[in-house]
Amino acid sequence: MVTFSVSYAERDGGGACLRLAGELDLSTAPELAAAIDGLLADGETRVLLDLTDLTFCDSTGMAVFVRGDNQASADGGWLRLTGVNGRVERVLRVTGLADVLRYEPESVDPAAHSAP
Repeated sequence: MVTFSVSYAERDGGGACLRLAGELDLSTAPELAAAIDGLLADGETRVLLDLTDLTFCDSTGMAVFVRGDNQASADGGWLRLTGVNGRVERVLRVTGLADVLRYEPESVDPAAHSAP
């Protein structure tokens, strides 16, 4: 059985990074939602999700991404994705979420694009 994990990592220049691994689906999405909620409750407004080790993501997981971005945006921030590959990248592109969440495969840190 494939497990799911969320781990926290500090980012240079501020903001938070969550590294996801395994399969994000109906049974594991609440764990990610809780992690995002915790960061936002702690005052983080810029959240980067590193999906390098995420092997699967269903619509429930996609909904958590969108919800997190909406919550961060309400506080003047954002939620962005990096490291997407394989089936997860395909799903993001087909659903249009790659554009909504400004996923840029070549960019390790989307905050770098907002620097003057």
